[in-house]
Amino acid sequence: MVNNSLYFNYVQIFLVVISYWIVSILTVFVNKTLLSSKQLDIDAPLFIAWFQCLVSALICFTLSRLSKVFPKIIRFPNGNPLQWQTIKKVMPLSILFIIMISTNNYCLKYVGVTFYYVGRSLTTVFNVILSYVILGQKTSKSCLSCCIVIILGFVLGIDQENIAGSFSLVGTIFGVLSSFSLAYYSIQIKKVLPALNNQIWLLSYYNNVYATVLFLPLLTLEAQEISNYDKLTNNGFFLLMMVGGLCGLSIGYVTALQVQVTSPLTHNISGTAKACLQTVLASYLYNEWKSSLWWLSNIIVLGGSAAYTLVRNREMERNYKSITNTRC
Repeated sequence: MVNNSLYFNYVQIFLVVISYWIVSILTVFVNKTLLSSKQLDIDAPLFIAWFQCLVSALICFTLSRLSKVFPKIIRFPNGNPLQWQTIKKVMPLSILFIIMISTNNYCLKYVGVTFYYVGRSLTTVFNVILSYVILGQKTSKSCLSCCIVIILGFVLGIDQENIAGSFSLVGTIFGVLSSFSLAYYSIQIKKVLPALNNQIWLLSYYNNVYATVLFLPLLTLEAQEISNYDKLTNNGFFLLMMVGGLCGLSIGYVTALQVQVTSPLTHNISGTAKACLQTVLASYLYNEWKSSLWWLSNIIVLGGSAAYTLVRNREMERNYKSITNTRC
């Protein structure tokens, strides 16, 4: 029985990790197709982000209603996005959520999927900076060394993209802004989640509902492009947009699930390995053959990110043991 239980746990972890990889990679490639495909040819990153938020909000709304009708089959936390107290608590985070997904879409529009991970690799660096500025948390020299390694890999990646003739300054700037907003969002989410009883599904529901409304004024910037787009009612385009919305919602769920069945450390290592596979796949699918130094920049960024995760995890374990021993 023990062996069977252990085997089941390993199979469960394997399936969850694979699900995370598939959903995460599929999300990137679907969004890249929507943003840069010559067949679709729509220059409206904000519209795509808005539509995907709308799909996610509708799915959450449907699950919320079905959970009340079939509580034993469908479970969804109780919550009302229209309550004023909820709006006041979550709206600032939702604005940051909009900035995060918008800059991410613009980055993905202008850079290739091969460079996408490196272009957004400064999240860890900004996380360290913002944690110090906002929370007053100091970082060890070992972690700072890992951040320097990541920055060096980022700079080398830009240099190699420039040499290859595929460097996009606009895309890189949006990648840096996306990294900053993601790091800021990760810090702010710790303040908001406790007010929602740590219900990630509720936060996703509220964020997507508020983002759907807040995006509307911004869509005026792309009104001409949207109104002149002749494939707006095309079945293929609509299906891809729906898949993108479903992926956008699913990535949050499978991320939380992976952390739940493994650990934050394993999740970060899994994300680093996934980024490596994603880069190799993109290089093959888009026929983008890169130089040895270009691949070295990816290895440096991946290595620096993995090293930071390991070092940070060991420091947290030491701090926990120190606190425990002090209490005893």
